[in-house]
Amino acid sequence: MRKARKGLGGGRMRMKARASSAALLPVVLIVALFFLWGVANNLNDVLIAHFKKLFTLSDLQAGLVQSAFYLGYFCLAIPAALFMRAYGYRAAVLAGLGLYGIGALLFWPAAGAQSYPFFLAALFVIAGGLAFLETSANPLIARLGPEETASRRLNLAQAFNPLGSMTGVVLGSQFILSGVSVSPAQLAAMNPAALALWRADEAASVQLPYLLIALVVVGWAVLIRIVRFPAVATERDMDEGVGAFDDFRALLGERRLMFGVVTQFFYVGAQVGVWSYLIRYAQVALPGTGEHQAAGWLTLSLALFMAGRFAGAALMGRIAALPLLASFAGIAALLCVVAALVGGGPGIAALVATSFFMSIMYPTIFAESVAGLGARTKSAAALLVMAIIGGAVLTALMGFVSDTSGSILWAMLVPAASFLVVLAFALQARARPA
Repeated sequence: MRKARKGLGGGRMRMKARASSAALLPVVLIVALFFLWGVANNLNDVLIAHFKKLFTLSDLQAGLVQSAFYLGYFCLAIPAALFMRAYGYRAAVLAGLGLYGIGALLFWPAAGAQSYPFFLAALFVIAGGLAFLETSANPLIARLGPEETASRRLNLAQAFNPLGSMTGVVLGSQFILSGVSVSPAQLAAMNPAALALWRADEAASVQLPYLLIALVVVGWAVLIRIVRFPAVATERDMDEGVGAFDDFRALLGERRLMFGVVTQFFYVGAQVGVWSYLIRYAQVALPGTGEHQAAGWLTLSLALFMAGRFAGAALMGRIAALPLLASFAGIAALLCVVAALVGGGPGIAALVATSFFMSIMYPTIFAESVAGLGARTKSAAALLVMAIIGGAVLTALMGFVSDTSGSILWAMLVPAASFLVVLAFALQARARPA
């Protein structure tokens, strides 16, 4: 009898272990999405420097890379929420990965055509896919556990995003940036055959990295399709108006959420702007800095960003999320002012250090904005993802400031002001509970 009980107990333990393993795999697959969209986001920072040289663009024109990219987020966020309502989280993830893969494959013909608008269209498609991924993955992580620890949990998941960002920058700097700087005068001196060959080589450098990305994305979609997911990832919210336009109208009355949407607009604009122009900033602040060396500063920024995510998640075990957000936002604003007014090595150091303090902002703003919304979280997530359009607007604004002032340094006052908006959100949200 004793042996039978022992055998029964052992069988239960093995069943629990198998159940735990089965539950872990879907989580790993979803958390990996944070890595995958980090790769795409920060390859754009390399593309800006690459296209500026290839197509002889101004800072404003080069900034259209981010404008096209984040316009895709803006246009597809609400469709993504409606899609989730009808088909569930996992289906939205699969749709997002499909668009991501198609956009990456479009880089091959765009390079062959040597067409800047074609590249921008491909980036729009990629961003449309990422809108589906972010609209689904962020609220899913936020709701997988107690609401009071949602900010900490989302910060931990988001820590894998800068790892993907660093991978994207390394991939781009090694395989896309040639390291050869060609001045407008040198381009004008080239004969037509030499110029055509140079442009073809520079354009073709993007094909292999984006083909590799497409293959990884498609492979990941297959894994997500065949793995069994828990009910929360596949359930459909067809009642209570969740995800419907009536639901969005109701959310417009949620003052904390709407302030969060505005804050996310300015935060994303600041983050994207700082990283987009960091390579350009380094080359201006320290004349003679090469492309690869400048890209190294960007890689260091992303490493600090990832370190900040882990440090922020740890600090939130002792410090409430909103006071920590307020302190990080104030420091980030001050560092951007130093970058704008000082320049040189100290300016680069300040701009690089800003990434550490940006680290907790997106997930904390997100989690604090949707706190207490319950079934309307998916729709609220769509509004917050739409706010990513700030990356398009403020990056272009920074390019305009740079072109009109004659210095990229002055453009850093734009993210400085944006971080003050984050500071205001943290103080107001702390004063008025959700």
